[in-house]
Amino acid sequence: MADHCKAPDCLFQFGPACDTNKIPPGLNTSSIVRTKLGQVEYGGPGVYSCVNPGDVALTYDDGPASYTNDLLDLLKKYNAKATFMITGNNNAKGEIDDAAFPWVSTIKRMYADGHQIASHTWSHADLCKITSAQRRDEMYKLEMAIRNIIGVIPTYMRPPYSSCTAECGCEDDMRALGYSIIYFDLDTADYLHDSPTEIQQSKDIVDQSISAKPATTDNFLVIGHDIHQQTVYNLTEYMLQKFQDKKMVTVGECLGDPKANWYRADDRTTLG
Repeated sequence: MADHCKAPDCLFQFGPACDTNKIPPGLNTSSIVRTKLGQVEYGGPGVYSCVNPGDVALTYDDGPASYTNDLLDLLKKYNAKATFMITGNNNAKGEIDDAAFPWVSTIKRMYADGHQIASHTWSHADLCKITSAQRRDEMYKLEMAIRNIIGVIPTYMRPPYSSCTAECGCEDDMRALGYSIIYFDLDTADYLHDSPTEIQQSKDIVDQSISAKPATTDNFLVIGHDIHQQTVYNLTEYMLQKFQDKKMVTVGECLGDPKANWYRADDRTTLG
């Protein structure tokens, strides 16, 4: 049953108690100048694969969550980088920039460890089921929260439910906001298999994907979710071992995009 006070299922039109309607402190990011950075397209149909042979970009949606710090430990053990598609206030976890919750230190650690931080919207809304103004609000709120933590805002995003089309206007909105839209070519389907026995099905998907790709284009853009226990404590290490002869990189790296282009400054504010 949907919880109509908890994002993404809340009926945000009907009251301030809904998670979606919480607003991070500080200046709104809507007035930031959004010049084009780098060569990766903003908006448009999106990116589905890496460009460099031998690169593997692990991505994790919907966090941070209670398992994320352990995931960071595991990635560090394997000297692997990943990209975290962060949501700001969904699944009743609390606002990511609120010191009452543990997420500030987790996100600061992601950033310090060299992982890429990208947007997965504020409340995990389906961007094609809301208005253009609401889409922008979803992006601005997440930007404000991330800026409050690490001082910059991301230029990469993944739409919840992979829902961001030209027909609904989302692609144009993301272009105007200066976002590269990132999808994937290896879906682990981990969200369907979060049990010790069922996670083998996600491992099988990984194995089948490896077998299907020729060595000359042997790269992968992988989607998983750090909100799921089996993904963090089982599937990820399996993938790291399977891909041990590959370069485990961020999405930006796998697209040949320098780190300077992954984030945009908000020069009006400073941390501390």
